[in-house]
Amino acid sequence: MRRTAIFILVLVSHVLYAAPQEHSVSPSRQFIIYGADAVLRGAVSNLAERTKMNLLGLLRQRDNWTLPIVLNLQPEQANLPEVPPAGVRFSQTGFGLKLQLDLIVSQNVDASFIEREVLRAILLEMIYRKESHIAAGTVFVEPPDWLIDGVLALAPGRDRGSLVEALTTADKAVPLEKFLSQQPGSLDSAGRMLYRACSFALVQMLIDGGDGPARLARYIGHLSDASNEPFTNLKAYFPFLVNDAEASWQLSLRRVRNFQAYQLLTFSESERRLEELLRVEVSAANKPAKVAGLDELAQRKISAGEKMAVGQLSRNLLVFISQANPVLRPVAREYQQIAALLARGKRRGIAKRLSHLEAIRKQLSARMSDIDDYMNWFEATQMKNRSGNFTDYLKAVDQSQLQPSKRHDPLSAYVDALDDQFEN
Repeated sequence: MRRTAIFILVLVSHVLYAAPQEHSVSPSRQFIIYGADAVLRGAVSNLAERTKMNLLGLLRQRDNWTLPIVLNLQPEQANLPEVPPAGVRFSQTGFGLKLQLDLIVSQNVDASFIEREVLRAILLEMIYRKESHIAAGTVFVEPPDWLIDGVLALAPGRDRGSLVEALTTADKAVPLEKFLSQQPGSLDSAGRMLYRACSFALVQMLIDGGDGPARLARYIGHLSDASNEPFTNLKAYFPFLVNDAEASWQLSLRRVRNFQAYQLLTFSESERRLEELLRVEVSAANKPAKVAGLDELAQRKISAGEKMAVGQLSRNLLVFISQANPVLRPVAREYQQIAALLARGKRRGIAKRLSHLEAIRKQLSARMSDIDDYMNWFEATQMKNRSGNFTDYLKAVDQSQLQPSKRHDPLSAYVDALDDQFEN
């Protein structure tokens, strides 16, 4: 009887040990979440997918993941206070690398902390997705903190007011090379906020322009074989940093300080502002200032005064890029590059690029006008909860249909009087 009881106990423990642990799989199937209950696993799944989509949208990349990410949610244990709140582990399986993120989940779950650690894991997957045969014990390269902070700051709907304030109240601007070598873990709360603000400015600077997002994606994908010189690594993927890195960096910081970068211009406002900037005002000694267009200046050799004016236009466009509606940013960046070339006396191929940009602007304006018309129609006729923008218009339409407006010319007044007499 005793042997039977022992056998049953061993059998039950074996079955319990072999029973599969409850888990959830995210819609993209990249994230496999273990632990906690189904509700919390679902919330973490949604957060992970949204974090990945924000990153892919910033980099303009497709979801080409190859390494699954296991999210292991563990409850907080009072008897183990030394366990870190998050830990990333790589391991080799029969099918390649497996990336696991262990998260300590307490009663008051900090969504921003989970978002940050999930983003770190996503970036690690991007760094090592092409290196599945890494030997055990290899030291893995972590994504830089400025990249994580900058991507989080640029997420849609994020309030960046505290970051703008941190840069505005800072005593002096930090040189780029010094900023890249900082260790944010050793900073106090004010220094950490300033570091996040600088990270926001840096990532914004890197992705500005038509090929900025693609270059940043390539930079991330090659971090595993990068050197220990972060500034040198950046210059290898962003050529504009080779000659004027510090000037571009300080300008990016000033752009964040001088305006609320989180309040972007609308498309129509951006188009009007761009049109104003492209009217180059050229001053000459003892002569009234004249206005010239880039297409005109691209046709001939320009004077020293015109070079100065076009150089100023290039700097103004750099400031405008961060304010512009995202749809027009690549166009503004192209104009900025053209102005910089003209300021150096380079005219080859400029006329063709300007003609192409003009065609793109017309297409964008037509498309955005169609979108505005559709959204206005949808809001006015289809939405249950309306913004109130069309209330007066709809009220006027209803009144015009119920009460036709009367004409006041003599003939109409006479006909109305006869109509009243017949009715009475």
